Amino acid sequence: MAKKVLVVDDEKLIVKGIRFSLEQEDFDVTCAYDGEEALELAKETEFDIILLDLMLPKLSGLEVCQQIRGFSNVPIIMLTAKGEDMDKILGLEYGADDYITKPFNILEVKARIKAILRRSVKPETDKEQPRKIEINGLCLDCDSRRVYVNGKEINLTAKEFDVLELLAFNPNKVYSRENLLNIVWGYEYPGDVRTVDVHIRRLREKIETNPSDPKYVHTKWGVGYYFQA
Repeated sequence: MAKKVLVVDDEKLIVKGIRFSLEQEDFDVTCAYDGEEALELAKETEFDIILLDLMLPKLSGLEVCQQIRGFSNVPIIMLTAKGEDMDKILGLEYGADDYITKPFNILEVKARIKAILRRSVKPETDKEQPRKIEINGLCLDCDSRRVYVNGKEINLTAKEFDVLELLAFNPNKVYSRENLLNIVWGYEYPGDVRTVDVHIRRLREKIETNPSDPKYVHTKWGVGYYFQA
């Protein structure tokens, strides 16, 4: 079945180019040209991935991303004409999984999409043998990709789940920020280790009672992060 992609940008020529290129790869592409339209489409349809421009009419890309995270874990790639690191990190703070700075090469866009989709699809063997872990009130179900803390479901982004899954299934093993970046995002990912720090902080805000005194995800100062069993 064709993967469904939502492309959101108010520059119609950019949307047209992305749509044409993705359809050549047999993606099912839906387009939106402002934030409100994008949000409505995201509510109506279960997309496999969303390309979301930062600067949009009506609702900004960050507002759209934040609201989508209230009901969906769909992978989101932010498109931005701004190159400042803080804008990129801010996009991740709001729940984006990746970012691409304009002007971009459409081949790079397709490569990023395929890489994220590959990492978000579990092999059939995983489906046949669901993996589930329960530690100190935290329940991680890898089959359904759901997380519960003391019985309450926690809404994580795809990357937040991937980070938690890696740490939880390797308790007390310390991973450097570089290792986490390479394992979770892939060696081809152009971002830096601050991406890891942002996701760890967001993860703690969601699963920890007191993020500054974590129960689950700990920091080994000068080394990296680990999950305490």
